[in-house]
Amino acid sequence: MAITRTDLAELAVFAAVARHQSFSKAALELGVSASALSHSLKGLETRLGIRLLNRSTRAVVPTEAGQRLLVGLLPTLTTLEEALAELTRHGDEPVGRLKISAPRSAIDELLTPVLIDYLALYPRMQVEVVEQELMPRLIEDGYDAAIFYGDLLPKEMIAVPIGPPQRYLVVGSPAYLAEHGTPQHPRDLARHACIGYRLTPSHHYRWAFAGEEGSLLEIEVSGPLTASSPSLYLGAAEAGLGLAYCLEEEVSAPLAAGRLVAVLTPWSPTFAGFHLFYPSRHQLSRGLRALIDLLKARQAPNY
Repeated sequence: MAITRTDLAELAVFAAVARHQSFSKAALELGVSASALSHSLKGLETRLGIRLLNRSTRAVVPTEAGQRLLVGLLPTLTTLEEALAELTRHGDEPVGRLKISAPRSAIDELLTPVLIDYLALYPRMQVEVVEQELMPRLIEDGYDAAIFYGDLLPKEMIAVPIGPPQRYLVVGSPAYLAEHGTPQHPRDLARHACIGYRLTPSHHYRWAFAGEEGSLLEIEVSGPLTASSPSLYLGAAEAGLGLAYCLEEEVSAPLAAGRLVAVLTPWSPTFAGFHLFYPSRHQLSRGLRALIDLLKARQAPNY
């Protein structure tokens, strides 16, 4: 039979009365009246169709069936009491597991500085971080949360900003630009080899640019390669295979070294930076709440 909340309450009452062999003593332990306990026991016996207690003016003694139930019930109740006591001892300390997806740059810049402190502060937490450049499927793939670019998040998710705004650049190698020329307008990209960027297995990312009066100009590009890994699409750009569209911070080193050159900078857009997001219908756990608080505390207060 299925156990209900009423069954659990009445089984606890039965155990108390059977241990004390007294309604009055059990009532003192549980903080209720003896008559309420008697009514509860009658309800349990009626539903089970079995007498559990023999009552007299001097004592209340378990029947044979009641004694068998008590022997099986006491270890379970003891385990429940110990579990509740454990929760009480630790108060609000987060306990449990977290599985988080994030691109490598977010892991390096945001998670790595925070997770060491997080696990030291909350030793009863276990965290699994999965490096993934593509947009994850949170519920289907069993993630508690993920970090991704703020302007690309699904609307049904709750998103928490944890990183500054990010600027996107189009870059190419000096050799490529010398051979194919430098685009002067985003529409010129139709005449260039462009290294595509993929967010999900089914989504090919259009390159976005800052248009007139705050509008967004999206350009469909094509070329010899589509990838989601920064090391791959930047490596291809440095090798002269085409132009790449990337975050400014991803390309800072090759730009400074002259291995890549930024083009179309007047149209380079700025978008929302990294956000941590999780399903809106999921209750925010203490462990995830504590991680969000640490991530936000490490960031500048200007966003």
